[in-house]
Amino acid sequence: MKKVRYIWTLVLLMVFTSGFASAETSNEGGEVDVNELVFGHINDAYSWHILSIGDTHITIPLPVIVKSSTGWHVFSSEKLEDGEYEGLYIAEGGTYDGKIVERNSSGEEVRPWDMSITKNVVGLIINSTILVWIVLGCARWYKKHPVENGAPRGGVGMVESMVLMIYNDVIKEGIGPGYERYAPYLLTAFFFILVNNLMGLIPIFPGGANVTGNIAITLVLALLTFFFTNAFATKEYWKDIFWPDVPVWLKAPIPMMPVIEFFGLFTKPFALMIRLFANIMAGHAAILSLLSIIFITVKIGPLLNGTMTFVSVAFGIFMTALELLVAFIQAYVFTMLSAVFIGLSRVKEEKKEE
Repeated sequence: MKKVRYIWTLVLLMVFTSGFASAETSNEGGEVDVNELVFGHINDAYSWHILSIGDTHITIPLPVIVKSSTGWHVFSSEKLEDGEYEGLYIAEGGTYDGKIVERNSSGEEVRPWDMSITKNVVGLIINSTILVWIVLGCARWYKKHPVENGAPRGGVGMVESMVLMIYNDVIKEGIGPGYERYAPYLLTAFFFILVNNLMGLIPIFPGGANVTGNIAITLVLALLTFFFTNAFATKEYWKDIFWPDVPVWLKAPIPMMPVIEFFGLFTKPFALMIRLFANIMAGHAAILSLLSIIFITVKIGPLLNGTMTFVSVAFGIFMTALELLVAFIQAYVFTMLSAVFIGLSRVKEEKKEE
């Protein structure tokens, strides 16, 4: 009976999606903008689109805070839906596509100082609140249940197992002696990335914000790792960079190896930034691209559209399950590489035995 219910659920989902696709194409004149469908979700926005029912769009307007050539402007993003407001408007195409711009005296589009509360900012606040709630909830549980009463179960037990895994297998093993001072940052980075990755896979509000698929977020995380790697590095670490243990002709008179090692300081955090950003963004784009097949094949006919709807839904479910795994893997890999980079900066000069 359970299998029959699962099959009927999948069939109803296909029928509903196919009907929604037909309504969508009829409203749009038979054309579906796949780029808008995909990148409209991935890119940041000044409002949070919740749902569309026919021609009615349910959207949460967000506050716009900009400082332009005429001073500060604070208003709701719905003011920009009809076009220009107080000399500001959202650019369509060009360098500043999707961003608030104004025109200078020469008629060129320029960006003002933008401090608006965008979709990703709201998503970041919501996800951070969830993370703090999880951590404080675990702390309250430990205050009420002494260690002698046994190990925790449920959500607290799951969080504890992940903390122990990251603490013992990643931080302790990756950094070595003195790892304790870096544990708070690395544990925070792991759970921050994991919560944001998982919330980004939820298609309805308050999920769906592409936070870790935003390169500004991954840039800040990479810079934090860069700081902890180099701010407390040992003298041997800097010696290996500016005077590595290689033949002298590779160091002088042309400092070939020191230059390579110096650039290596920046390629490591750059790789952390790009890896997390690209994997999360690609996962969102892959799922949305698969689902857009339903809308593309509506005009071909009900038979082919029904078949492709089944294929699209099946692959969409598979990719979503895969992205759940990727959400954990990317948080784990970022933490592991950060621990390894910090561990390399803590290297001590070994005694050579003759």
